[in-house]
Amino acid sequence: MLRPFPRRRTASRLLLVAALIAIVVFLRRPLLLGYPASLPPRAPTRFKKSTFDWSTVEEHNPAGSLVPLPRGKPKEARRIQHDFDSRARNDPVSNARRVAVRNAFIRSWNSYKEHAWLRDELLPVTGAAKDTFGGWAATLVDSLDTLWIMDLKPDFYEAASAAGEIDWNNTTDTGVNVFETTIRHLGGLLSAYDLSGEMALLVKAKELGDMLYTAFDTPNRMPPFWLTFDHAKDGTQKAGTHDPSASPASLSLEFTRLAQLTGEDKYYDAIDRIRAFLVRTQGQSQLPGMWPTMINFRDEEVSDKHFCLGALADSLYEYLPKMHLLLGGLDESYEVMYRAAMDVVVEHVLFRPMLPNNEDLLFPGTATVQNDGVHIAPDGQHLACFVGGMFALGGRMFGIDDHVEIGERVARGCAWAYQAFPTGLMPELFSMIRCPSAAGCEWDEKKWISEGDPSLPKGFRNARDPRYILRPEAIESVFILYRITGKKELQDIAWTMFQHIMTATETPYANSAIKDVRVTGETEKEDSMESFWLSETLKYFYLIFSPPDVISLDEYVLNTEAHPFRRPK
Repeated sequence: MLRPFPRRRTASRLLLVAALIAIVVFLRRPLLLGYPASLPPRAPTRFKKSTFDWSTVEEHNPAGSLVPLPRGKPKEARRIQHDFDSRARNDPVSNARRVAVRNAFIRSWNSYKEHAWLRDELLPVTGAAKDTFGGWAATLVDSLDTLWIMDLKPDFYEAASAAGEIDWNNTTDTGVNVFETTIRHLGGLLSAYDLSGEMALLVKAKELGDMLYTAFDTPNRMPPFWLTFDHAKDGTQKAGTHDPSASPASLSLEFTRLAQLTGEDKYYDAIDRIRAFLVRTQGQSQLPGMWPTMINFRDEEVSDKHFCLGALADSLYEYLPKMHLLLGGLDESYEVMYRAAMDVVVEHVLFRPMLPNNEDLLFPGTATVQNDGVHIAPDGQHLACFVGGMFALGGRMFGIDDHVEIGERVARGCAWAYQAFPTGLMPELFSMIRCPSAAGCEWDEKKWISEGDPSLPKGFRNARDPRYILRPEAIESVFILYRITGKKELQDIAWTMFQHIMTATETPYANSAIKDVRVTGETEKEDSMESFWLSETLKYFYLIFSPPDVISLDEYVLNTEAHPFRRPK
């Protein structure tokens, strides 16, 4: 393995490293890349230095003494994946389904190549393109590891070379969304390097990491939601006073992996300060154990009264057990935070809906603290469907059997919500009628008539955002539950979901978000295909039908954009 980057470096050293890497990449033999020696050499993955070096920007609020990345032998961990037998490794039905998913990916990818190459997104109805994340080829970078996993190696190397030449200084935007750029671009490059060993991708990731690192250059080292380039350069950045809790609190996996691969503690120090903030404030919020959806990071206050696991807060909680995995259990605070937060989630956020057949399902809702106590709103979000996988993963990791069961009830709840609508798809936002306890309740027709929407399936009060935008969270949880429990019917559930998605979203070019899951017949398309369609949704469908050793959960931890990072050994 190539040596990690030195911890201290100068601009001249970075230039030297880049030159040496270019030579190494050029001289690598096919055998080192996993190709048989008989194959002809391929073109090397190209690397081109960006026209501005963010590592040279003056630090106005230096970190001082750096918190070092935890090093040492990882603690002995429980096995996460089910002990599958040989039939799961060579199942003809799963193989055929996997091919169908791969073909769907190829079709979307080829359309992106033809109509939107190096742009952020393909518009799948018109065949046009748009830039939504700096114009840095978001779909291309986000899809690198999917190309590798699906064994589309020629496309991977073509895309990897294009990614290696991205100029982070070439954008018409005045700044970037720190969270989105971290999970999509930085996560995509790091994962592609972890899978392929292509050093050009790691160097490009480090360039981007140095740019994103400047977001932490604020008076209290808490990053803003938006990295404004001029403010980063002139030292006027400040953390936000009402920012989504998930934004600063969901940078940990990517910056930790960058620190592990480069050997530079500064990246880990940056996110460890956020960890310390979370530890310090977990018991200070209006709902002790959870952090509010919106946080005052500038003054480091957690006084807001709204709490959820959906939009704006989601991956804060998702990353707690995953950071434990990526650090090999060497920082116990992530397990402590997970346990304390999930105790509160079980008591105050999860709800069981009133349903005609009394199905034993759970959904994450929204909790609001008022003068007379905690109120639970039975408002569901597709985005919150990741919770099933999070509970199952945390439960298996930490030996909490109840959490695996809870995770399955949430995952099955989201799968049920898919099949409840005519299109076989779940709406983006909806509300239900809540049972008074998780133990369930009898169906009350009068209550349904007075509170429900007669145009919707029984149990739903409304579908206030009836879109489906190609989201991955439901299949994500079904995939994780399958890998943990080995229950084969979860593959059948996934296949039904996939078929309905394809029927409802397919366009002449690829697949598109749709405006309303309640319709019968032809759906109305929105001409939108976010990069997570290729990075997450199709990847999870592919993996659930793959042999269980393909991206094993005992070897990798996936970030919130489904980018797998290697776990330490």
